[in-house]
Parts: sequence; structure tokens; C-alpha cells
Amino acid sequence: MDIGARLKAVREMRGLSQRELAKRAGVTNSTISLVEQNRVSPSVGSLRKVLDGLPMTLADFFTYDFEHDEGHFYTREELVDVGNDEISMLLVAANKRDRAMSILHEFYPPGSDTGPEAITHRGEEGGVVIRGSIEITIAGKTRTLNSGDAYYFETHLPHRLRNRSKEVCEIVSSCTPPSF
Repeated sequence: MDIGARLKAVREMRGLSQRELAKRAGVTNSTISLVEQNRVSPSVGSLRKVLDGLPMTLADFFTYDFEHDEGHFYTREELVDVGNDEISMLLVAANKRDRAMSILHEFYPPGSDTGPEAITHRGEEGGVVIRGSIEITIAGKTRTLNSGDAYYFETHLPHRLRNRSKEVCEIVSSCTPPSF
């Protein structure tokens, strides 16, 4: 992937000069110029700092599709799977600029979970179990939710999801700010 060309395209799409982006991101103008010319390869931390000046998440930066206009409707084939080897998490509008939330269509096979450690991040998350059941632990409290049940919590609270049943659990969820 051509990071420099991508950064330049995003910057120009937002109508910003190199100088304005540098000012917003708290970096030097030459930093922006060198990255756009591919004369330096920024670290993840440096790129995140530059993208904060847009503002744009790393996920949006790497998944944005410049060749397609943003739409309002998405086929299943257009959803990007941001899950892992076990869990499928289909992200709606992955290529949409400036998303204020992530909407996910999640599938947890029997025995799968979000990992051995509880997750924390900033924001809020909520979801509805569409099919099956899921064990969810939030701030040390565990509950099994079934089809039709829902959850909503502040994500600074440690949380973990685990499918202890023998069937796939399907969830539609949303979180802010976008984590993916």
C-alpha cells in the first residue's frame, strides 16, 4: 500500500494543505511532505498522530475505498470482516469517511470468545442477540443473553463475550467511537 499517496488523497479530499494538516496534527510541515513523498515510513504511532489531525482512525485510513462513492446501502459482500480466526465481525460502512460509530454483524461459533482477557476502551457499546446465546461479562458481572436479549454499557468497563452453547450466536452491535 502506498501510504504517502493515500495520505495525500485523504488530505486533499478534506481540503487541507500540508501546512494545515501539520498544524492540526502537531507535527512539522516537512513530516507531512516526507510521508506523502514516501521518503519516510511513519510508525503506527506517528501515523495515528497525523490522522488525528484529519480526524480519521487507522482503520478508516487503511480501508477507505477511494474508487467508490460512499453509499447509503451495503450488500453483505461489501461488509468487511474485522474479526479473528474464530469470530466473524462484519463491519458496516467500513469505507465511510468520518464514521461516528461502528455497526457490526457478529457471529460467535460454539466455544468462541473475545479472548482470555477482558477488553476495555473508551466509548459505549450495545447490541441485540439475534440467534443463539452469549455469555457476557461486564465489570465482573456475568450474564447469559438469549435471542431477543440486549446489552448496553460504557466500554471503559472490562468486558468479554463467550459462546458456551452448542450453536452459533449471532449479534448485531454498535459502538462509539468507532473501534474498527
